[in-house]
Amino acid sequence: MKYEAVIGLEIHAELKTASKMFCSCPNGFGLEKEPNINICPVCTGQPGTLPVANIEAIKKVIKTALALNCRINDFSKFDRKNYFYPDLPKGYQISQYDKPLSEHGYLEVGDSKVRITRIHLEEDTGKLIHPAGADYSLLDLNRAGVPLMELVTEPDIRSGGEAKKFCQELQLIFRYLGVSDADMEKGQMRCEVNISIRQKGAEKFGTKVEIKNLNSFKVVEKSIDYEIKRQTEALEKGEKIIQETRGWDDAKALTFSQRIKEEAHDYRYFPEPDLPPLNGLLKWAEEIKKELPELPAQRRARFGKEYGLPEADVEALICDPELSEYFEEVSSELNEWAKTAEPKIDVKKSVKLAVNYLTTEIPRIAGLSQNENYNLREKITPENFAEFIKTIAQNVVSSSGAQTVLAEMFKTGADPSHIIKEKDLAQVSNEEELAEKINQVLEENASAVEQYKKGKQNSLMFLVGKVMAATKGKANPQVVTEMLKNRFK
Repeated sequence: MKYEAVIGLEIHAELKTASKMFCSCPNGFGLEKEPNINICPVCTGQPGTLPVANIEAIKKVIKTALALNCRINDFSKFDRKNYFYPDLPKGYQISQYDKPLSEHGYLEVGDSKVRITRIHLEEDTGKLIHPAGADYSLLDLNRAGVPLMELVTEPDIRSGGEAKKFCQELQLIFRYLGVSDADMEKGQMRCEVNISIRQKGAEKFGTKVEIKNLNSFKVVEKSIDYEIKRQTEALEKGEKIIQETRGWDDAKALTFSQRIKEEAHDYRYFPEPDLPPLNGLLKWAEEIKKELPELPAQRRARFGKEYGLPEADVEALICDPELSEYFEEVSSELNEWAKTAEPKIDVKKSVKLAVNYLTTEIPRIAGLSQNENYNLREKITPENFAEFIKTIAQNVVSSSGAQTVLAEMFKTGADPSHIIKEKDLAQVSNEEELAEKINQVLEENASAVEQYKKGKQNSLMFLVGKVMAATKGKANPQVVTEMLKNRFK
């Protein structure tokens, strides 16, 4: 424990724009059915072509920077970053070097505050495809020229778990802002880790190692934890850490050396001659600031206070901005309905019930994991979902009946009252209607009655189950339980 990790992150996010960064080709990487169809002379680097900057991409970077407490630079420019790679058609990348769009921000995650060095804008590269067993690679340039936002942190992170939480919160912010879908599995958000080890209390950093192209939060955490262990063991043996770029082998759960790390001067940066510099950005940023939505941290605090929900429920809701907005509409409907509802209902319990069905039952019915987007609004309107919760709160349907109703709503979009009537799912709470079934069950299960009288409480639930079966699940179990207890008295 005499060593500590010093970790900084470089995070790339593909921006959600209609067209690419410097041309009018559609920005739809990952959605194309064929390779090399969303390309043109500009994004494929043909001689004599000229780039034109995508103003919407610039706006999205400024919007992100404002949300992350960054300083917007009034003057910014694009630069050429020169290096050769088969998926880089121009032989250079248009990026930003010494005059980025924004600098010096921060993001608080839990008790940690991670400083952000800069957020700048560049173009993405193409994609190499390596067919199994082949001695060649294929090149798909659909991604070449897609606007790419790069965020660089200060080395303020100390563990894999902390880095994972930072990336997760950043992904949420991107989605709340609408700047990127930031789906790591689709390559829309990619993470690179810069990590070194030093003795605790030392001011000087150790030798930096970069881990490239990490494509999941789990891999970010695992690769950092592995590298901390590898470097610590090397230092304890008296070995020297070399500055290099490493990759992550998920199958073997280890990092491996790829190449010696380049320095900034190796890229021979110089101002992009075909693009004019950007001036007067501060005034524009003031207008963009007015468009900032409620961010995850703000919504997290408000949901806990306004709805009195436990932390786990709040997290389950805010992980998807659309889901949290849907929940608020449902809650609003429930509050309005509770003012005139007869019999009266407990609004707080109804809201909690809505959370349970939204975060557990709906994903189960949809066959998706909790964090996957299932476009609920297209299936069930918030008004119909609130009505569904009302039917449960007022004991119109049983819990098993509610499952049937919800599944049918998700399938057809029909309103719950129509489904309940059509499928005859209304719960029976009328004691006169239930009395005959209860009498029948007691007559057929005399031994269970005797066991209950002798103090075996499980016999009561057995008899309730028998009544539920006799009514095909339509009896109100609470009413049945009370009627049985009164009968035994």
